[in-house]
Amino acid sequence: MAKKKVHSVFHDLYPEDQAAEMEMRSLLRGGVNQWITDSAMTQTEAAKVLGVTQARVSDLKRGKISQFSLDLLVRLAARAGLQPQLKLAA
Repeated sequence: MAKKKVHSVFHDLYPEDQAAEMEMRSLLRGGVNQWITDSAMTQTEAAKVLGVTQARVSDLKRGKISQFSLDLLVRLAARAGLQPQLKLAA
């Protein structure tokens, strides 16, 4: 039996290539956001660790993924020690 492919809401809103990027950005944002929450840091403290301003951390916490490029989110996740990786599947 073939495994059913599950799509996020991004596939309803964007072409396939953009939806894939948005899913990755959302996953990275969520991971960094969870790291901030779990570490119990203030936004100012998290900003220092991540190398961004407190305002950028606020945007991240509020879910404004359109404000962040995929490459920046990868860098933020790495700075948070989350070891982001890319996996391709056919």
